[in-house]
This record gives sequence, C-alpha cells and structure tokens, in this order.
Amino acid sequence: MTLNAEVTVGDRELTITRIFDAPRPLIFFAWSRPKHLMRWFAPNGFTVTECEMDFRDGGKFRLCMRGLGGDHWMNGVFREIVKPERIVWSSLLDNDTNDVVTTATFTVMSGKTRLTVHQTYSIETDSTRGAPQGWTETLDRLAELLADA
Repeated sequence: MTLNAEVTVGDRELTITRIFDAPRPLIFFAWSRPKHLMRWFAPNGFTVTECEMDFRDGGKFRLCMRGLGGDHWMNGVFREIVKPERIVWSSLLDNDTNDVVTTATFTVMSGKTRLTVHQTYSIETDSTRGAPQGWTETLDRLAELLADA
C-alpha cells in the first residue's frame, strides 16, 4: 500500500484520507462521469468494464469490476451530491447482502485537495476486510490519472 494515504479501520467502517496535488473541481469531476470512473475506480488487478450512472441526488448507478473470480457487479443510489464538496451513495454487490454507505468529501487545502472516503458496512465480509487495500490502490490509480491530466 502507498504511504500517501491515512487509513483508519473501525468496527464495520473504514476511513481513508489522501492529499492530491490537484484542484478540487478536477478531482470531483473524475468521480462524476462514467468514462472517467472506468479509468481508475478499481484496485490493482481489476478493471471497470461497464459503468452507467445518473449523477444526481436519488440517481442510480451500476458498474462492473472485472478481476479475480470474474465479474463483480455493483448497484447503488446517490443519496447526496454537493458539488464539488461531497458525494454520498449506498451500494450493494450482486449476490451480497452487505449494505455499504460511502461518503467522499473533497476539501481545499493550500491549493491541494484532501479527499476523505468513509464507508460503513452492515456486515463484515471478504470485500470489507479487503477494503483498506482496495481503496488505497484505487486512490493510487486516481492519482496517476490526475498526474496525466
């Protein structure tokens, strides 16, 4: 895992914070369009092969991460979007009963952006136990994308 992220794991929750050397609107934009998410929103060894999203409060999304064990489909609903400050969504993996609520907060910090991702889980599963590493790798991929922008 990278040393660029601060990770805190609690009882069925995770908080990961990372500073990006990029403006907040650019980072927020990378989260708001399927074609951009497909380039970075997966840990190492995975790719996002399909992504549909209605990026608004109450809008739904569906995406497929392809990796170990085949395709992993995720469905969700955007609960709150405050541009360019916060995105809150709930999600479920297909064939899973773990309700996940994720909040991504984008804060301006001396010309950079502090991104905080906080997740809560209804139950502990293999995917929640792997979430710290998965999110760290995913945010590394976002940093690489932003560096090329």
